[in-house]
Amino acid sequence: MFRFNDPAWTWALLLVPVMAGLLWASARRRRLALSDFADTELARKLTESVHVVARRWKSGLQLAAVALLAVALARPQFGSRVETVRSRGQDIVVAVDLSRSMLAQDVVPSRLDRARLSILRLMERLDGDRIGLVAFAADAFVQSPLTVDYSAAGMFLGAMHPDLMPVQGTDLGAALRVSLDALEEGGRDARVLILVTDAEDHEAAYSQELARMREMGVALWVVAIGSSEGEPIPVFDEAGAQQGFLRDDEGAVVTTRVGDETLSALARDAGAGIVRVGPGGTGGSTLDDFMEEIARGEGEEIDAMQVTRFEEQYQIFLGFALLLLLVDVFLPERRRTEHEWAGRFE
Repeated sequence: MFRFNDPAWTWALLLVPVMAGLLWASARRRRLALSDFADTELARKLTESVHVVARRWKSGLQLAAVALLAVALARPQFGSRVETVRSRGQDIVVAVDLSRSMLAQDVVPSRLDRARLSILRLMERLDGDRIGLVAFAADAFVQSPLTVDYSAAGMFLGAMHPDLMPVQGTDLGAALRVSLDALEEGGRDARVLILVTDAEDHEAAYSQELARMREMGVALWVVAIGSSEGEPIPVFDEAGAQQGFLRDDEGAVVTTRVGDETLSALARDAGAGIVRVGPGGTGGSTLDDFMEEIARGEGEEIDAMQVTRFEEQYQIFLGFALLLLLVDVFLPERRRTEHEWAGRFE
């Protein structure tokens, strides 16, 4: 079977008759100019060395080269083979902590903004994997269902903010429950759950969800963002200007720190992998490497189909075109003439 992979370039073949017309018009102008310059006998002597046949051959070579180049650009294909293409993928749910403590700025520009940036980078690297987003604080809900539409998921991610949560706090049990529900509905066996949080769990009621997670075979990773020293939580007005820091009922500034005990418990009880991102962005490269590793995960085979691959043959036409142009360069259009010295005129 013969076909062009880029048939739009076949329009370039129209250059051949255009170029042929220009060559003919140029030759005609030369003849007319010569006839105006001298009579027939003198014109014959002046053009004795011109090899008319060679000049015609050169024009033909140029036209053929242009035609072959146009065909090469259209990428002709003939000869084929049948291949089995297998698609692999995994389901990834990213649960993002939207408690107000994620607005702390011990990680630049803030814990939440740093988390969003890393998740976007993960989406840029995915190919065939489905990704979903879960928002959680004292409760949890699916912000974006599992999808391969990474642009849409990115839009949902950009809208994730503590103001979405009607009740503040941090309940990792709710985050695990809603995330596992989403993964279960996805139906794939290769499943990854990423918790992005500062791990300040106010409930500590997630043992049942961990048991369920182990039964489902879900791999759990926890991205812990923030410092262990304590950081005030900024408060912003409707225009986005900072209005100081969050205070408790007694007027004291509320500080937030990463829940190291919670992280240790998750690593011990669930075999969770822990990725730390500390103050000033320390651990940022580790987080990016982690996201790259998740994106490279092969997952399971989700589809297999047989496709016909056509062999590219443009190089044949390109090679002939270059050969014709090379012949054109070395083909003289004038005859060699030998002159015998007759001595000085007297």
